[in-house]
Amino acid sequence: MTENIQDKKETRGQVNSADSQEDCLFCKIIAGQVPSRAIYENETTYAFADINPKAKVHVLVVSKKHYRNVYELAQANPAELVDMINVAQTIADKEYHGHFRLEFNTGEDAGQSVFHVHAHVLTGEKLEE
Repeated sequence: MTENIQDKKETRGQVNSADSQEDCLFCKIIAGQVPSRAIYENETTYAFADINPKAKVHVLVVSKKHYRNVYELAQANPAELVDMINVAQTIADKEYHGHFRLEFNTGEDAGQSVFHVHAHVLTGEKLEE
């Protein structure tokens, strides 16, 4: 089970340099080099508020290890992908009675702008189709 950010702050910044890319924005956020508004964190996953929200609650859930996209993560470590989904559910349970939209953009043509696997958790209100 995952742990709330308030319960386990010491994991922040503990990114193995072999698992990160020095020019990756999300690797810098995980390492604490770029500020973010932490929502949730556990040993493998970090969640923070999106700076350009598309819903009342818009959280990015990222793997602490650098994978370019969800397919790469699924091939390398499916259990970590399951953990990301569990974190999304935990956020939705807290923010909007468990209902949420989960989006992974894979590739530039699909809208991926940061090439570090991340899920968009959209919740907090009834979402449009």
